[in-house]
Amino acid sequence: MPGPLANLDVAGPGVPTRRRARRLMLVSLLLLLVLCLRLVWVQGLDPFGQATKAVEERMRTQSIAPQRGAILDRDGDVLAASVQRFDLVVDQRLVKDFQEWNAETGENEHVEIEDRLRELSGVIGIPEDELKKLMVGDKPYAVVKRSVTPQLRDLALDLKIPGLIAEPVDRRMYPNGPVAGSIVGFLSADGVAQEGMEVSQQEVLAGTPGRRQYEVAANGVRIPNADHSEIPAVDGSDLRLTIDKDAQWYAQELIAAKQAEYEAEWGNIVVMDVKTGEVIAMADSTTVDPADPKGVDQMFWRPTAMTQAYEAGSTGKALTMAASLDASDVTAQTGYDVPSKKEFDGETINDASPHAEYEMTVAGIFARSYNVGTVQVAREVSATTRYEYMKRFGIGEPIQVGMPYEASGRLRPPEEWDQRTRLTTTFGQGYSQTTLHTAQMYQALANGGELVPARLIDATVDASGAEHRWDAGEPRRVIDEQTATQLLRMMETVVTRGTSKDAKIPGYRVGGKSSTAQVAGESGTYDGYNLGFTGVAPLDDPRFVVSVSLHRPEGRTLDADVDKTAAEMLEFMLRHENVPATGDEPHDYDVFVDDPQDRPW
Repeated sequence: MPGPLANLDVAGPGVPTRRRARRLMLVSLLLLLVLCLRLVWVQGLDPFGQATKAVEERMRTQSIAPQRGAILDRDGDVLAASVQRFDLVVDQRLVKDFQEWNAETGENEHVEIEDRLRELSGVIGIPEDELKKLMVGDKPYAVVKRSVTPQLRDLALDLKIPGLIAEPVDRRMYPNGPVAGSIVGFLSADGVAQEGMEVSQQEVLAGTPGRRQYEVAANGVRIPNADHSEIPAVDGSDLRLTIDKDAQWYAQELIAAKQAEYEAEWGNIVVMDVKTGEVIAMADSTTVDPADPKGVDQMFWRPTAMTQAYEAGSTGKALTMAASLDASDVTAQTGYDVPSKKEFDGETINDASPHAEYEMTVAGIFARSYNVGTVQVAREVSATTRYEYMKRFGIGEPIQVGMPYEASGRLRPPEEWDQRTRLTTTFGQGYSQTTLHTAQMYQALANGGELVPARLIDATVDASGAEHRWDAGEPRRVIDEQTATQLLRMMETVVTRGTSKDAKIPGYRVGGKSSTAQVAGESGTYDGYNLGFTGVAPLDDPRFVVSVSLHRPEGRTLDADVDKTAAEMLEFMLRHENVPATGDEPHDYDVFVDDPQDRPW
């Protein structure tokens, strides 16, 4: 059995304490060794890497915004342009007292942030207490003041407040206000393109951003002489339109007055150059101001002449006549017995009002806009042939002029036409088109049968000044030149002996075609009208096409005299472009096969 001393600790009570001390010393030595090795690595083996890392942590990258290209009219007058502005923003976490070098004393001086905020308040015009709320806090990004001038930016940054920087922003100016507003378009408050050319030509206008890198001190202030790098921005290209701002303004005034006079839902005017297809004006009765787009209904943010398709009505009879004159033996003076009501293949067609049966020329049928006679002329060619001519003129296809929204209208193929549609399409019902489609159609008729694709963009001009002409497509012949010559004289007969005597212009020969197209309501039944007139002048050497549309006028629709409005616009263009008077002695056709020519309607 063990004795009484068997459980005694012969090493004495201090042995465990010494063991713990040795262990602690060993751990401390190991930690010291690790620190020494790390120090050797940092200072001896990888000094460049560590220094680089430190610099990277102090580097800041700033985007350099390009200058957005301007939008110009045909003569270079500015419709939209960007001005250089800056947003003052701050990292609130850095706004504190700081040290500033005093070149005179050669020493760093302590700067109280309260003093600098007081100075900044006076510079940017924000009350001191309000400014403190914007500047002091824990937000890494806070806007202090938007859209300041370069001069104000310099004054603010000269105060060297830690964390305060100026971000370049694009502020768009529209010096001509609502002139061509729906064509030009606009940007949102944060500079994002929204409508018109601003959005459709974003890639052309925007340019390419650059980049600037620089080093900052611990207080967030840029180190003046430290290394930095910069990739310059590439400014956007200017966009020159075919629009004439003076003609555009006049057209807007004309159609606004007409819309107000007859309380129509809307109206529009398109002016085209016959030779080039250039759109000189495209005006709405209600026009958006790009600086205040919310001031009008969103419908008018886009040109109704391109977005609103409707049945062509009697202006479409020109296509019917073009097909029959071009593809058969019919001429402008071919005669037909024309009653005011006639049955064709079981379908009855009526003229707008009853009249005696007349032996009329094709030109006379066109001048008086008789539906029955138009169907008779149309039946000289097949429905398929007539459809092919409609397609030649671009009906049922969007007109690509560089805008973001271009209605194509609707034209079903002839195999989908029922018997009545085969008849009604001859006088402009059963298919739809925009006012721009109508203007382009008459451009081809006035240009000897050659359609020059409509153009709204003339050219882009890049930052170096080089011009790049807009490709609108190649001209194409749609009818024979002799057919076009007959149609021009038929259009003149409309003005001299037919429905549109108010379209005359002293000193010039004028041709055109009116229309009173029925408009379907929500129920699908016709419950209103779209009045139109498309005119050409001077007929000796056609220069301009003007197409006018007035949608759902109130009251006596036939009194709206849109032909007179078109004549006013044509006369403006002739004077504006100094087109010499060529005389107004007509070269029209007879309306009736035999005299007398002046017979009751």
